[in-house]
Amino acid sequence: MSAVDTKHPARRPTDGMLALAKDIAEGRQRDSIGTSTVPAHVYTDPDYWAREKAAIYDRLPQILCPSALLPDPGMAVPHDATGRPLLITRDAQGAAHVFLNVCRHRGTRLVEGSEVQCTKKLVCPYHAWTYAVDGRLLALPRPDTFPGLDKDAYGLVELPSLETGGLIWFSPETQGADFAQAEMLGEDFDALGMGEHVLFRRKTHRVAGNWKLIMDAFLESYHVTRLHAKTIGPFFKDGATSGDMIGPHARSAVGRLEEMEGVDLEKMADLRRVVTFAYQLLPGALIIPSPDYINVMVMMPQAHDLTLVEDFMLIPEHPSSDKARDHWERSWALLDGGVFAGEDFRAAELGQQGLATGAVPHLTLGTMEGGIRRYHETVEEALRAAN
Repeated sequence: MSAVDTKHPARRPTDGMLALAKDIAEGRQRDSIGTSTVPAHVYTDPDYWAREKAAIYDRLPQILCPSALLPDPGMAVPHDATGRPLLITRDAQGAAHVFLNVCRHRGTRLVEGSEVQCTKKLVCPYHAWTYAVDGRLLALPRPDTFPGLDKDAYGLVELPSLETGGLIWFSPETQGADFAQAEMLGEDFDALGMGEHVLFRRKTHRVAGNWKLIMDAFLESYHVTRLHAKTIGPFFKDGATSGDMIGPHARSAVGRLEEMEGVDLEKMADLRRVVTFAYQLLPGALIIPSPDYINVMVMMPQAHDLTLVEDFMLIPEHPSSDKARDHWERSWALLDGGVFAGEDFRAAELGQQGLATGAVPHLTLGTMEGGIRRYHETVEEALRAAN
């Protein structure tokens, strides 16, 4: 039951997506990297992780959540896992904002919890200073006790942000934020219709592994028919892959060759039935479009060996029947509870445990794992650029 077909029969892939699909169909191989290695210390060294945090997670634009988390005006959700207290809002005109979740009066945390709130006003629990969801200071008790205070100068502190392709990005740096690459990615995500999807499920996983070990699993197809042998492995075959880069971000595709003959690859609905795309974004986010829904996973490293992964399942429309809801529930249980948590994330934890022993000085990568080498080169380039 692919809702993609019925809602958007004319939706078409971008030129970049189509080029990868044609690579697969015509047997072209873009990855020419032979056997290579990655040093083990990049996963296990706390000092290396501290450099990554300063150069990448504290500097580069990054995804916070899909637009579908805040579908309507007058909504707000706290977000703490980046290491700073953030507040994501959608104002009365529908624009998304990212603020520091801090009252301008005495620095009190403004909104508690982690769930989405529907509200037009944000009231500080300490002294009831009141803000609009667009950040303006609306009112404060006993304004006469603050003579000369200019309310316009006391709005919430806003960080640079961008909403594109159904995703909300922010920049931890307040000056010179560059969202050009995010806008380029937004073209693909618009082609997938991600901005029109709705949120079905949201869950945060606590993974005892380095954030790059999680990313690695989505940068190669070598493991798919092995690790996922009892789940999604039978739907894939080795070798039918292609990939490219959009700035520092990787885009990959895995095709089912036996089903591609005669398929009109320029029709998005048909393309998604035979080719699975995946986007591996720097710093650490994954976009996995299945044939009829999309998973957005955001990596939020807490230490060199601990990562929070927030997984969002987006579907084309709210379930209209119990049968439809059961369909999506089964898909969610298969991927989030089984494939991702039970297999990919567990493999990352086992990898962390093994590498921590020092028994393996470097990881050896084959020709089906070239995406991992490219991703690590991108991380290393970001580290050099910050020096």
